[in-house]
Amino acid sequence: MLRILGVVLIAVGTLGLIYGGFSYTRETHRAELGSFVVSLHDTHTIGVPVWAGVAAILVGVVLVISGARKG
Repeated sequence: MLRILGVVLIAVGTLGLIYGGFSYTRETHRAELGSFVVSLHDTHTIGVPVWAGVAAILVGVVLVISGARKG
């Protein structure tokens, strides 16, 4: 179990370092006038700090090593 969590943390940390963040789109307003529909979408970007990516990788490595020692 620790090894799986460690591998996931390593993968997430690596992706965070490569991409530097992620974006998502959210519908904020919607108006319907008969068959006419108007909607507004906002795009939000969340940056992943470098230290968070490195920390996730380091914690993942520690979990993989400790999981290998126990099992």
